[in-house]
Amino acid sequence: MDENTAEAYLRRIGLSPPLAADAATLRTLHRAHQMAVPFENLSIHLGEPISLDEEDLVTKIVRDRRGGFCYELNGMFALLLETLGAQVTRAAARVYGAKGLGPPYDHLTLFVCLPDGSGPWLADVGFGRHSVGPLMLESRTEQQDPGGRFLLTDTADGDIDVLKDGEPQYRIELRGRSLADFVATCWWQQTSPLSTFTQETVCSRLTEDGGRISISGRTLIRTSSESRTEDQLPGDDALLAAYRDHFGIALDHVPVAAGG
Repeated sequence: MDENTAEAYLRRIGLSPPLAADAATLRTLHRAHQMAVPFENLSIHLGEPISLDEEDLVTKIVRDRRGGFCYELNGMFALLLETLGAQVTRAAARVYGAKGLGPPYDHLTLFVCLPDGSGPWLADVGFGRHSVGPLMLESRTEQQDPGGRFLLTDTADGDIDVLKDGEPQYRIELRGRSLADFVATCWWQQTSPLSTFTQETVCSRLTEDGGRISISGRTLIRTSSESRTEDQLPGDDALLAAYRDHFGIALDHVPVAAGG
């Protein structure tokens, strides 16, 4: 990522250069990214193929002001951090679901070491409702975050489980990967009827108060630590307006999920 693209990316998330490559900046970037760039799978339901090529990621997230899912969001975030001087390892994870762990390369997350000597940090701006800030990768004590109580534990196989409020979220391999390693599972996520991403539309971002605003199907959902409200969006015009007003996403037709 060149300097001009990095500056455009920072403007996209409401920040401006120069930024120090330190732990405080990482926390600022982590939060700002989640507030500005939504976790969304709309491309799947708009018939838009998802590409992990750098130029395609820049076009979608920076120029077209869209969001994406983990491979896109953490893929782009890694490029930005590297431009700022961080050492970033891309790591594969398997997400815990109702039936146990998902497939290999189910999720992409990041290990970050900064020029100020801090880290490694676990940075993840692509998991929907997760930690607001980065987590200390080597800590095995509970870490308090505006998003919840997080705990990292070692597994018998040498991986790391990430728990939120006592519930396992995903299991990370420590081996470094390239973004290209995730292409096959990215294709599976956007095409397989077994993938949760093909079943329904989702668009969600962090809000200023630490809650989230989301659209699931045709329901606008607002959550905070104390409340949850749901409003039905009665027609296509209302749905398109909600994408535009709450996420800055301008669409000319609504995404249609399988069966929807």
